[in-house]
Parts: sequence; structure tokens; C-alpha cells
Amino acid sequence: MSPLHSHSPPSLSSLSLSTSPTMKPTTKFIFLHHKPPTTTTPTVTGPHSHHRLLLFTLLSLFSFALTLSLFTTQTTTTTATPTTTPTATVKHPLPTPVFNALLHYAGTTPNSTNPSRMSAPELTSIATVLRRRSCNLLVFGLTHETLLWHALNINGRTTFVDENPYFISKLEEKNPGIEAYDVQFTTKVSDLHKSIKYSRSEINNECKPVQNLLFSECKLAINDLPNHVYDVDWDVIIVDGPRGYFPKAPGRLSAIFTAGVMARSKKKTGGGKMQTHVFVHEIDREVERVGSDEFLCSENLVETVGVLGHFVVENSDSGGGGGGFCRNPPSSAVLVSE
Repeated sequence: MSPLHSHSPPSLSSLSLSTSPTMKPTTKFIFLHHKPPTTTTPTVTGPHSHHRLLLFTLLSLFSFALTLSLFTTQTTTTTATPTTTPTATVKHPLPTPVFNALLHYAGTTPNSTNPSRMSAPELTSIATVLRRRSCNLLVFGLTHETLLWHALNINGRTTFVDENPYFISKLEEKNPGIEAYDVQFTTKVSDLHKSIKYSRSEINNECKPVQNLLFSECKLAINDLPNHVYDVDWDVIIVDGPRGYFPKAPGRLSAIFTAGVMARSKKKTGGGKMQTHVFVHEIDREVERVGSDEFLCSENLVETVGVLGHFVVENSDSGGGGGGFCRNPPSSAVLVSE
């Protein structure tokens, strides 16, 4: 075998060195040591491109930081506004001049066409409680004062209950956002004595003072309102309905019984006492007077203004003495024959 076959082929470098001495030295760098264009281009133009790239990057970062700063400032400003509003409304539920003006005009309007309307002193008695703070207010009956109660408790929760579905729908139509429900009352004014006798017979069973009205079987209990109504701890309850001025009218015995149970069934986290202000209008009538004595109790009567009775009822685990509603016998209780 020839000795040439025992060696590797000559490299390009060695070939270039064996060229004729007359070849210029520059020729061996053009082809033999030439780098790819991708590597030589940065070598020639690299410093300028690098400066431009660095400048572009700095400008981009600056623009991004400025945009982010503006966005964050706007977001903080937007979210800060509503957080300060509730703090102000808690201290001042309704501006005092507005509160006083509403109460003034409601009390000075002549009531000759509707004698069942509340007088100025009666309105003031309720307004004094509502003025203290926004609260959970439950009102039985749609009356001339309906919009007044809603306005005075504008930052609280106000719910109306009435026997007339048509009046409820009209109220909601003209006042969007107002909360009102219709109820079918099963009692009658003429059944007062029979109803009191029945409630006493069931005082430790269906008609007990502390219970969940949603599941109550007591004939005097209002148990067909929306479920969430029974979950609310009502601070103030006004009984000014349903109708009760003729024998076949439903009367307000069910509303008074329901108010008494709601007040006593409130549960405070960690225990302790909770009070409910209950106002009964036209307490001079028999059903209202007897029902209040039976289920709200004379020992809880704070004041009587005109024909408005004001009771403050505390929550309880078992009701009054002996498991009943009252510690003392009702002062005007109906005599029930055995």
C-alpha cells in the first residue's frame, strides 16, 4: 500500500501554506478563514445595534412603569371612594333637616279624609326610635305613612306586609326597589275570644312564645312569608294593619302574635339580651288592646301616645314565667271559660 494512504488528506490550512510565494497573503483569509455572515455582521455593526437595543429597552420599561403607575393610581382612587361613604351613612342615616322636614309635613297634613292616619305625636314616637340609627324595620299594613317609614329608614332594611296583593303590586310599581309582600290572614275580628282561648290551650305547643315561625302550625302565626324574612332580626316592628274595623275583617291579632314571637325568638351570638321595639296603632280597639296585653305584655309597655302603644320586648329562651308570653297575667285578658 502506498504511504500516501496511511495519512489523512491534507487540511485546507496546509494547502494554503503550500501555495506559490507569489500569491498575496490576503487571499488566504477571503475563503479559507471566512466566518459565516451571521457572526461577522455583529462584529462590524454590533456597537451601534447594541446601543439602539439598550435605548429601546429602557424606553419600553419607562413607558410600562408610567402606565402601571397611572393605572394603579386610578384604581386606588376608584376603590377609596365607596369605602368612605358607608362610614358617613352609619353616623348619619339621613340628614337631620331632611328627616325633620319629612316628619313635619307628614304630621301637619290634614287627616280628615282618613281618620286612621297617625297624628304628629304618634309619628314622632316612632321617628324617635328610627332616628337613632338605620335598622331592620318590619311594617304590617300599607298606610298613608308607608313611604315615610321607607324614607326615614332609607339606609336600613324596611319590609312591608299587607293583605291586599293589588296594593302591594302598585306600591312596587311606583316605587322600584321597595320590599313588600302580601299575606292571606285567616283570623277574623269576630273570632277574638275563640282565638285567645285557642292560643292559651297551645301555649306550650304550637303557639309557644319562642319558635321558628316558618314551621309553625299555630293558627295565629304568619308563616307564609318568604323564608329570608324569618332569618332577619327585626329591630322595630310596626303593627298598623291589616284592616280591623268591622267584624269580618282579618284584624291584627295574627300580626301582634307574630311580632311577639319574632321579638322573643331573636338569637344573639354568644348569648345576651336583644330588644325589639313594637308599635301597635289603634290600641284603643278591642282586638289591638287584648292582643297586645296577651302577646306583648303590659310589663313591656313603655308609653302610650294617642292610640299608639310602644312596647320593648326582649329575646327569651322560654318566654315569660311558666312558659307563657308574660310574667304577669294580662291586664285586659279575655275571660276564657273552661
